[in-house]
Amino acid sequence: MLLKFARIGAFFLLSLGCAMAGAQAVTVTDAMGRSVTLKAPAKRIILTQARHLPVLALVHPDPVSILAGWSDEFRTSFSNEYQNYLKRFPDIANIPIVGRHTADSFSVEQALALQPDLIVLTASFAGVGKGQNPDDSLMMKQFAAAGIPVIIIDFFVQPLKNTVPSLRALGAAIGQEERAAAFIELYESHMAAVAKRLADVPDGSKPPVFIHAHAGSTDCCNSPGTGTFNDMVTYAGGHNIGSDVLKTVTGRLNFEYINSRNPAVYVATGTGAGKRASTGLAIGTGVTADEARASLLRIIDGNRLGALPAIRNGNAHGIWHAFNDSPLHVIFIEALARWIHPERFADISAEDTLAEINRRFLTVPLQGTYMVDLKN
Repeated sequence: MLLKFARIGAFFLLSLGCAMAGAQAVTVTDAMGRSVTLKAPAKRIILTQARHLPVLALVHPDPVSILAGWSDEFRTSFSNEYQNYLKRFPDIANIPIVGRHTADSFSVEQALALQPDLIVLTASFAGVGKGQNPDDSLMMKQFAAAGIPVIIIDFFVQPLKNTVPSLRALGAAIGQEERAAAFIELYESHMAAVAKRLADVPDGSKPPVFIHAHAGSTDCCNSPGTGTFNDMVTYAGGHNIGSDVLKTVTGRLNFEYINSRNPAVYVATGTGAGKRASTGLAIGTGVTADEARASLLRIIDGNRLGALPAIRNGNAHGIWHAFNDSPLHVIFIEALARWIHPERFADISAEDTLAEINRRFLTVPLQGTYMVDLKN
């Protein structure tokens, strides 16, 4: 099987020989510290997790033009955002599908048949976090045998550590170093500003926070334990109540436990799309603030959460779940910090940060309601 992939790769590389002649090689260090060399900046990439198209858009003004193939999850799980990209880039409808949203559905053979010059692999797809060396995975060995370079990016397994190296590697690999550096400067300055204002908050005095993940689209109450969301709550100066009993990335908290912890802040998340959009939080692209607020109230009432201190005191909010697994978690963290420590962040606006990112970086801006308060 590996010989077959090697033949495909050899034919592909030979066919590009003339085009590559004289092109400048690019060597990048990816999020896992791997050194990867490309014969030239990539012009045909495979995006193994299509949810990262908006990430690619942060560092490339026309991200669709360099996509040779992708998974189907952006079209299916982020349908509202997909429709906006379709209006701006009609060719997005013709990008070949090489898998769904899981690693075991991804077809290496189909990907290679598209003759890419770069595979953008996520840490999750590469098995990072499961004790596996990425280069030992069958998928990586198949790409290596075919001579196709692979970079690994990560905004999910260890986002606070890997976001900057991921963006730097992606920008260099596609010849957009300056644009990537500009976004990194914005990201680092905003993250540093949050950390500075919270530097003197003792761990023992961080307010308890209840994150109600995918609120309304699952039985009450799905919540983060360890990992991504927990790290963000901690960074924003709060204590995630789920982390005390859930030792996995996500799990379920029962009403009695939630009530006993008296959370000071309640945050519901959702994407406003997918199979359970009608029951989940209405949030994100194309949603008005009134629609988002009404759905947040429906979720609170439907799950008997109205007696929680956070909700009685008006510290209840909704936010777009897709800020997760993206460099845009900086917006999520700023919003959390203001909800958790309003006295310290009265002059910080996550909405303003989103507006700046829309203006400076996103060819297809995020337009809608991405965070909402239960009370105006």
